[in-house]
Amino acid sequence: MNSTDEPSKNREQITAPLHTARSLFLAGRTPPLPFSVKLANGQTATMTRLLRVLPGKRITGQGILEKTTVLVKLFIGSGSARHSRREFAGITALHKAKLPTPRLITSSPIAGNGHAIITEFLSPSETLESPNDFILQDAPRLIPVFQLLGRLHAAGLQHNDLHLGNFLHHNGNVFMIDGDTIRPTPREKPLMGRKALLNLATLLANQPKEQAPLIEAYRRGNPTCDVPQDLIQKMVQKKCARETNRFLRKSVRDCTQFTVARTTHRYSCVLRTQKEELAVLLADPDTATETGHRLKDGDSSTVSRIDLPDRSVVIKRYNLPTQRYAFSRLWRPSRAWNSWKEGLRLQRLGIQTPHPLALIEKRFGPLRRTAWIINEFCPGIPLLDTLNPDQAPSPEEASAILHLFNTLHDEQVSHGDFKATNLLWQAGQLSVIDLDAMKRHRFQWTHRRAWKKDRARFLRNWPKDVPLYQWLDTHLPK
Repeated sequence: MNSTDEPSKNREQITAPLHTARSLFLAGRTPPLPFSVKLANGQTATMTRLLRVLPGKRITGQGILEKTTVLVKLFIGSGSARHSRREFAGITALHKAKLPTPRLITSSPIAGNGHAIITEFLSPSETLESPNDFILQDAPRLIPVFQLLGRLHAAGLQHNDLHLGNFLHHNGNVFMIDGDTIRPTPREKPLMGRKALLNLATLLANQPKEQAPLIEAYRRGNPTCDVPQDLIQKMVQKKCARETNRFLRKSVRDCTQFTVARTTHRYSCVLRTQKEELAVLLADPDTATETGHRLKDGDSSTVSRIDLPDRSVVIKRYNLPTQRYAFSRLWRPSRAWNSWKEGLRLQRLGIQTPHPLALIEKRFGPLRRTAWIINEFCPGIPLLDTLNPDQAPSPEEASAILHLFNTLHDEQVSHGDFKATNLLWQAGQLSVIDLDAMKRHRFQWTHRRAWKKDRARFLRNWPKDVPLYQWLDTHLPK
């Protein structure tokens, strides 16, 4: 929830069409605003702004009840009664434990076999989750979140859907939301042991590398729980891999963050927030590629920069230069598909890369042909032009290079074409481009072989007898 609209108790009730749970179910992802629902006590709640829609399941948004701004959560799918009972019980449990959560106003059935939970609307407030769901947060900003999680466990409660979107920052305090996933422990004893560590590891997954202050904050909230360092690190690594795989699967289907359009002859996936701005490019990517400012024109790919009103983007078309090559690509994921998913993976790992915005593929049923990817434009300078072969990198450059290579090595990720021109230096950071051959390896032996090739390809950018080569050969992971 992000809002700067202050609640007003003098706000006039808005006249809006009356809907049932059934009509909202049929409306899908875009129920018409404003709309109203009738509560069992005769009151009318009016939804004025959508915050989150799970089509056919739940609608959450800002609304008005009795001239007061409120948060309205409507359960409209099968099992709505069960989910509303869980939400009510979870909010009640949080209040009983004196943990910060929005005040419950009412819980009521609505027509069409649905249910409504209405709570106070915190304004101004903002979710602690990144808008893109894969940008890492600063550790100091997250310390109150982990202390609150410790307090939750100490109160004998567990949160079964832990992510930063379920925490709100309001007036200098952090509030916990989504009571539907709050569960009490047997006899409401403090949560400790493996269950507590698994819950903690879920929230730690894909957070900043400096996790020690976050774990210490959790201990302050739940001082009776022992957190063995080695065990929690192993749990976090498993959770990170699982969450990343889950997110990458989600990135190519229609969901809250991504919009997918699929026909017999075409597939496209775009960040939902970018859909309108990129509509012209999505409709005709070939024309955009041909008319944009040409950055590369090769047999295997064509790259152009497109200048939009507020920013520039890069569209890359993966060509099929020969019939034999085109035939070989029919049954495999396109290079654009791979570049899309690996770009998202790098961002979850905290590695800079141009932000992936959209993916387009020409298809014939399951068979794939020409494909495009649209990324944000990165104005960086190729690392080959930045480094001086006659000396070791500067401390800033050395730190960025080692962070990149160590992270890729630890995560068993290979690039596939590690030329220095595929690393761009910008604002003290390295951005990785040309990701169509990038791969995360399941097995150490395949990664060792690929890493050896990546490392050798990167070092070949400079002669063996120059100081820069010798420094890199000494410091890069073997």
